[in-house]
Amino acid sequence: MSSTQRGTGSGPERGGGADPARGRRDGLFRTKTVEESIRDTEEPEHALKKSLSALDLTVFGVGVVIGTGIFVLTGKIAKETAGPAVALSFVVAGLVCALAALCYAEFASTVPVAGSAYTFSYASLGELPAWIIGWDLVLELALGCAVVAVGWSGYVRSLLDTAGVHLPQGLSGTHEGTFGFDLLACVLVLVLTAILVVGMKLSSRVTSVIVGIKVTVVLLVIIAGAFFITGANYEPFIPPSRATEGGDGLAAPLSQLVFGFTPADFGVMGVFAAAAVVFFAFIGFDIVATAAEETRLPQRDVPRGILGSLAICTVLYVAVSIVVTGMQKYSELSTDAPLADAFKAVGHPFWAGLISFGAAVGLTSVCMILLLGQSRVFFAMSRDGLLPKLFSQVHPRFGTPYRSTVALGAVVAVVAGFTSIDELAELVNIGTLFAFVVVALGVVILRRSRPDLPRSFRTPLVPFVPALSVLASLWLMLNLPAETWLRFGVWMLIGFVVYFAYGRGHSRMNARTDGRTGRG
Repeated sequence: MSSTQRGTGSGPERGGGADPARGRRDGLFRTKTVEESIRDTEEPEHALKKSLSALDLTVFGVGVVIGTGIFVLTGKIAKETAGPAVALSFVVAGLVCALAALCYAEFASTVPVAGSAYTFSYASLGELPAWIIGWDLVLELALGCAVVAVGWSGYVRSLLDTAGVHLPQGLSGTHEGTFGFDLLACVLVLVLTAILVVGMKLSSRVTSVIVGIKVTVVLLVIIAGAFFITGANYEPFIPPSRATEGGDGLAAPLSQLVFGFTPADFGVMGVFAAAAVVFFAFIGFDIVATAAEETRLPQRDVPRGILGSLAICTVLYVAVSIVVTGMQKYSELSTDAPLADAFKAVGHPFWAGLISFGAAVGLTSVCMILLLGQSRVFFAMSRDGLLPKLFSQVHPRFGTPYRSTVALGAVVAVVAGFTSIDELAELVNIGTLFAFVVVALGVVILRRSRPDLPRSFRTPLVPFVPALSVLASLWLMLNLPAETWLRFGVWMLIGFVVYFAYGRGHSRMNARTDGRTGRG
């Protein structure tokens, strides 16, 4: 029987022949086994409705990844950091994400349960690491949604201004020197929250329409822009390297403060430095894993959704970067709306307007899927008892975690309405990269502790691919400002307080350890 294979990694005090399906049962690193996680999904009051296919998941992935990054980030980074070689930067960032995606795909096919990296960590690393990553994901997704909602509001106000409709200053958000309430951002979050409560299938249909419009706009821009490419604009493809200060004090990258590394723009190192920035444009493909429990055939479809959406987005990003740097010399690109301004520079303002429309529509799906992801992580943590159990109740009609969805939607709506949080956007980056590290480590650990588990998708070349994923993610994290690390540390400290004050004592693993619910 496989129960004697390699033990559970629980230490000699529990006996090397312990049943691996029982995991570690006590301490801060007690594990919730895959069998227990799957069994919890079958409880009627906690069971989510299964309605998604591989196509739905791919649409979700494309919907959350393709946002303003494709319209703004490509030209901005080309001008300031990498030149026409920004296309290579997108390839590098895509490869880093691909390494993580391979790890996510194995976990999602092995543990098809809501919660993504949180659930994966609980099955491999233990309860405390799972709490840390869950707490991290809640911040990452909530903050990301609020930032995107504020960006969406700005695009819509611009379109309204063009149409002669002007919102009062007090309802247009907080800007430099002024304080106001961002009505549009708040309303967007509340409407999307209501759609998510009604059901995943409706959310999927709305997202499919939005993504269809968004991708059509992107393809039209690529095709139209190709007719205005001038070969001379690609010379030099990799501009000569230029040293840069990289900021002072806490604004400097951590690698500069710790290792004395002086960052550079352009040149080969500029390509890699740009990859750390454009990585933001890829954030979100891992959201697909949070919907595993609501997928009809998760073992097959979740890996397809994760890898498929990442491949599509990488191709689109590279194509747009090639077009924008071919239409206009990289040194002449604007940093606010480079793709739109490139079309204006060649005498076609219509395409500039279409780009603004595509960006506004595209951000709608980004907000919806970020809300979806954070509510599922919150739901999973609540179902495990680490957060109040009232948030793990499923709507009797719609089959959605409506309480966690409404609670988090309200919080995000308030944050988006009252706060100018542009400088906090980098917290989304560090949170995502931290999740990548944890998932990659978890794949290796679960391979050793539970070799008996059925895996419909297996990460190739373990442990080398996970090790590369960890190193690549850590390298990108080191390129983030020290103040981002400081804010991240403060949020994690708050998380430790909440865990030891509430989560540890209320965890369902306590009851299972005491034998009150039978053997797991």
